[in-house]
Amino acid sequence: MGNRKFVAIWAPHMPASARLPYMAKLTKRDIVVAISNQTGMVQHDVFEVVQRTLDHITSSLANNVAVELRNFGVFQTRLTKPRVGRNPNEPGSSFVIPPRATVKFKAGKIMRQRVEQLSRQLKEASERKAAEQTAASVPSSD
Repeated sequence: MGNRKFVAIWAPHMPASARLPYMAKLTKRDIVVAISNQTGMVQHDVFEVVQRTLDHITSSLANNVAVELRNFGVFQTRLTKPRVGRNPNEPGSSFVIPPRATVKFKAGKIMRQRVEQLSRQLKEASERKAAEQTAASVPSSD
């Protein structure tokens, strides 16, 4: 099933019905291979660029510097509020979970639009499937 995930990710010209069934995760390796195939660059060089990009994003966030990638999104660090936690194995006991730094991602305009498009496609596919199941479960009046 190795190349099937590229059908879903790298073939926007295909109809949605052909892309939707192959919901696989995209890995760093997949990105490197796809960029290498598209550009003709050696995979090792592409890997270095991708890895250095991710390292730079990580170090910026670790230094409390927001990362803004136009039309993709914004990564920002934020501090969570302290809250009370409870152990389900010990009823009645509670403890304070201290605040901690986390990364918040806000999708950019183009990403948001494309994901909304996917949600419409998934909703339509779900409605079609429900209609087919309803039609199959209703006995015919022959």
